[in-house]
Amino acid sequence: MGPHPAVAAIRLAVRRVLHDVLVDSPATPASAQHPPAAPASPAQAPAPRGSAPRDGRPLVLAACSGGADSMALASALAFEAPRLGLRAGGVTVDHGLQPGSELRAAEVTERMRELGLAPVESIAVSVGRDGGPEAAARDARYAALDSAAERHHAAAVLLGHTRDDQAETVLLGLARGSGTRSLSGMARVSGTGGRYRRPFLQLDRHTVREACLAQSLPVWDDPHNVDPAYTRSRVRHEALPVLEKALGKGVVEALARTAQLSRDDADALDAWAARAEADVLRTTPAPAPGAGPDGPDAVELDTVGLHGLPPAVRRRVLRRAAIAAGAPAGSLFARHIEEVDRLITGWRGQRAINLPGRVEVRREGGRLVIRQG
Repeated sequence: MGPHPAVAAIRLAVRRVLHDVLVDSPATPASAQHPPAAPASPAQAPAPRGSAPRDGRPLVLAACSGGADSMALASALAFEAPRLGLRAGGVTVDHGLQPGSELRAAEVTERMRELGLAPVESIAVSVGRDGGPEAAARDARYAALDSAAERHHAAAVLLGHTRDDQAETVLLGLARGSGTRSLSGMARVSGTGGRYRRPFLQLDRHTVREACLAQSLPVWDDPHNVDPAYTRSRVRHEALPVLEKALGKGVVEALARTAQLSRDDADALDAWAARAEADVLRTTPAPAPGAGPDGPDAVELDTVGLHGLPPAVRRRVLRRAAIAAGAPAGSLFARHIEEVDRLITGWRGQRAINLPGRVEVRREGGRLVIRQG
């Protein structure tokens, strides 16, 4: 008798991602190509506490909060990784936003050890205020995961985002009036060198939770997930149910499908913009934050060439140039780029435009000059 259908679904999703990790690894050892026979179950052969020995096999980490999504992810990774000749570890991040968070983090690390993951680690972070509480917590979390991946030389870090999370992300982008890149939601592969992988983007939250129940995995439900003070919580518990009541079932699937279609379009437009930028660029900017004390060099673009580009491509070129000049990508919004675009399409002698990061954009004859400071 095979595993429960939900358990089989999460394992298959993780197995596919691990195959990709093996293909993408710079050098796959012989042990990974011909993996040894795996133990009957992770619980029967738990890995030793602390760091696993560096035996040459690639290490894959699961980011685990203790919730249903990430516990299902950790269990599937613990099951599949040894069968492919990979090591499997886990990381939990203590944001320190709730009383007793350090105890919750200790419990999660113990649960990961019981699954057979090694190394396992709990990382305490300090959450700032930039961009609001949700964005600040996310930034702190990814910084901690990046640090753990580099410290343990991990080939990849798996994240437990589901199709429901993807739908929420798309809906948030729609509410902000974002472009196709934002509407494309979360990528299956992201981060430096493709570090982050999201195996569950095609699985719904119910399936993942059912897999935890089938395996009797204890899960922790973060009270922030039901706190209406957080925008994503309101989208999850108020906006999406209203949409499904008004439009019928299938809204989540449709939004997730929109994300993939938008990602395909955004990738094509970004590639076009990269080629177009080379045609209109008059100077080559230094890599941010710049080699000299004054930051990156000024970026100069040909206004005639820009005017001839389709709006979607032109605005991407302008965004790329602004970032190259020193504007922080996370603070650069559509309204900023629209103002810069008017220097091309509606030129009437306007003054210079100030962008985040002390970046100034002005038109000088047939040139658009973008510089910091």
